[in-house]
Amino acid sequence: MVRHGVRVQYGYSRNIGGRWEIAVGYFRQPHLEQSGSGSELSRRKLLGLSAAGLGAVLLGTNLTIAEAAQNPEISTIKVGRRPGPLVVNSTAGIVYVGNTAAGTISVVDPSRNLAMSAITIGGKADDLAINKITNRLYVANSLAGTVIVIDGGTLAVINTIAAGLGASVVAVDEITNKIYVGSFSTGTVTVLDGISNTVLKTVQGDGNGFTGVTMDSDRKLAYFSSAYSDSVEIFDTAANTFVGSVKVGSAPAGLAVHRASNTIYVSNAGIHHLSIVDGKTRTQRAKIVLRSEASSVAVHEATNTVYTNGGSNGIVKVDGGRSELAGELSLGINPGAIAVNQKTKTVYVTDPLHDTLAVIRNF
Repeated sequence: MVRHGVRVQYGYSRNIGGRWEIAVGYFRQPHLEQSGSGSELSRRKLLGLSAAGLGAVLLGTNLTIAEAAQNPEISTIKVGRRPGPLVVNSTAGIVYVGNTAAGTISVVDPSRNLAMSAITIGGKADDLAINKITNRLYVANSLAGTVIVIDGGTLAVINTIAAGLGASVVAVDEITNKIYVGSFSTGTVTVLDGISNTVLKTVQGDGNGFTGVTMDSDRKLAYFSSAYSDSVEIFDTAANTFVGSVKVGSAPAGLAVHRASNTIYVSNAGIHHLSIVDGKTRTQRAKIVLRSEASSVAVHEATNTVYTNGGSNGIVKVDGGRSELAGELSLGINPGAIAVNQKTKTVYVTDPLHDTLAVIRNF
């Protein structure tokens, strides 16, 4: 699941040990690099590109300009205070938003432009994951060290599972109906049974806390980002063990996997680029320069279109097949977490400063 980042620029939400905040980031301004050898691209030159219709990507030593999509439709929906993580049930067409300052989950029907109800969870939501088959929503609460289980039909809290200190990121394997919970505090992965709502196993990692997770159920792999080690840690869900590590950018946060191409996209909250990881070779094969640090990323599986919040007051679109920017959309906000509906290709972005959810069509 894509989760909002760890350390970011002013106006972005961040999660430090389970505390969602709106804050000024404290990273030094990094220079922008090409993948591999070559000259540096200055921030001033990159910011000179038109936000309305141009994007830039470094492929080897070439700068490519890509035209943005035309006529996107944008609407906003009021949700709870300080919206942070979100997840889409593409089957039901429902969006769930974790309101970090309200202790609630907003249940949003984008077709009606309406937040239908709010589920009280009694704590902060650090991450959300949905099992579309069972229609169950999982909410990670790092302060309590729990995962809250919600029935998507009745919107009732049906269980609270002790998942360990700092349980902050969560993903679901819909094939096995198991849930994988990463700890920011201890670097452990706790495996939950989706039927009995019990802990099956806890696996210790290398000691570095996790800041994001995504699942490739077909290959029986889960990918965890670690801002401490600037890496993506690979977890074999069949063997319940870590099997690899890939160095990426500074403070990796959000993750998204494109299953058809076996590609993992990583948003780096400490540097202005998106890392592209080859799942077969387990190496970073490319990096795309963005206009800002990014802390959340989502991919549309059918088209391999990638969306991230690394734009200038908005989001950017990446052509995953060509590994290049395909457009930028200014929203006039400091964007939070991002998600995409796999059926409609509608993109959703939280705005933690204004307590709204942006609904973006045709981008």
